[in-house]
Amino acid sequence: MDRRRFLRSFLGSTAALAFAPGLLRAEVAYASDAARFADGLAQRPWLAGWKTVGTESLGPTVAAVEGRLPKELAGALYRNGPAWFDRDGFRYKHWFDGDGMIHAWRIGGGSIEHRARMVATPKFVREQHEARFLVPAAGTTVPNPVPVRNNDDVNTANTAVIRFDGRLYALWEGGSATELEPESLRTLGPVTWREDLVAAPFSAHPLVDRDGSLWNFGNIAQLGGSGVLVWHIGADGKLIRTAMLPSDAPGYIHGFAMSDRYLVFMLIPYRVPGGGGAYFERLRYTPEQPCRVAVVAKDALDAPRWFDIPFGAVYHFGQAHERGRELIVQAVRHNDIEEMRSPMAGAMRGEPDAGLADTELVALRIDLASGRARWESSGMRELEFPVFDPRAPDGRPTRLYAPTNAGAASAPYFNAIAAIDPDTGRRDMHRYGSDVMAEEHVFVPKPGSHKPGQGWLVGTLLDHGRGRSGIAVLDAERVADGPLAQAWLPYTVPLGFHGWFAGSG
Repeated sequence: MDRRRFLRSFLGSTAALAFAPGLLRAEVAYASDAARFADGLAQRPWLAGWKTVGTESLGPTVAAVEGRLPKELAGALYRNGPAWFDRDGFRYKHWFDGDGMIHAWRIGGGSIEHRARMVATPKFVREQHEARFLVPAAGTTVPNPVPVRNNDDVNTANTAVIRFDGRLYALWEGGSATELEPESLRTLGPVTWREDLVAAPFSAHPLVDRDGSLWNFGNIAQLGGSGVLVWHIGADGKLIRTAMLPSDAPGYIHGFAMSDRYLVFMLIPYRVPGGGGAYFERLRYTPEQPCRVAVVAKDALDAPRWFDIPFGAVYHFGQAHERGRELIVQAVRHNDIEEMRSPMAGAMRGEPDAGLADTELVALRIDLASGRARWESSGMRELEFPVFDPRAPDGRPTRLYAPTNAGAASAPYFNAIAAIDPDTGRRDMHRYGSDVMAEEHVFVPKPGSHKPGQGWLVGTLLDHGRGRSGIAVLDAERVADGPLAQAWLPYTVPLGFHGWFAGSG
């Protein structure tokens, strides 16, 4: 892996700006201006979702519970997301740029306690000391950046979190996992799985297999090359093996899917013109080209099968299962590729009519016999961050759970949670209200249960109308009935991306 090529490709030149017309619009409203954002927050309280938290730690705080928590539900919902967006009057304008904060919502004994802590990456520690942004960002041109050595110097650890083999990791798609102490959330430092893989990309979307082992990938395109690095970590936390999937062209990949026998990686074609600007400012998806899909047998990592499929832009995948000769993968496809480059950019600019992303639930259907692949639309739109119960047997589709929009909303964000049957198209939904912003809800199996879908949804909320953040617990089989319990903090915290529930048993 050539770190110099990474620095040229990901970081780019900061001597000039090379904005497309769509990016020029990002200069209006509150983009890159912390003072104007603060003024806008008073008029549009939903901007609290992208407000700098302003402190390195929060809590522990006992949340005020409404309703009754299930007695069997005990453990911690860990959440990760950007929480530091501005310094010295300068503000990031891309959601992916903010430094990561880990939240722990501890549930048990009828109560919920919240604690949060900024991830003390080398980037964050250095910039805290200097009181300004120092290093280049993924989606915002930072003025007067200092030189960096490798991708971990710009690692924000802001995307996802996983508890695995008793250890807690904050994840970012372009660099090392960062280990944290599970109780205090104190940062322990970057993880090196093998000495020759220092700072190698370890994505934010690992998947745990039925045998307890963990699969993940790293996109070598972000190091200036091409190809996908596949990771396999044992249930004991030790690296089993890695493999490189070669590709003749770079492709963007944020997540992947897994069935009992296969791993599925989809590379979205793009180009990054030269000139100034950050990575996502310069990146241009190329919809005239097909996506390349690698289907990799878990017992033959060195023999991927490649398929072409018409262009589609996907961040997040749901279940993958085999049915006959087909491999069927659920995914949320973004139909607006400009929005895909900077999700929620309009909301961050304070535009109340920005609207939600033009997304739809689709199935990627791969015919393993004929070598063909195609998209199939479900007709369900305005949703993201899909999750599912991984206990479902292969060969049978399972329900997906995703934030969505229902009825009037005072903020340009999701206000409901839906349970979706991909086979029948049935959708059960609970709407939290026009002033409540609904985040990803993770699925938590009921202890002792083996029936797929039997469990709870545990997700976080931001009630900007009442200036509070909270958590909700729903029966996953009766989503339309609404929460069994909610618990609220006396303050708001920024919106996050992904979470992980770790049971206490």
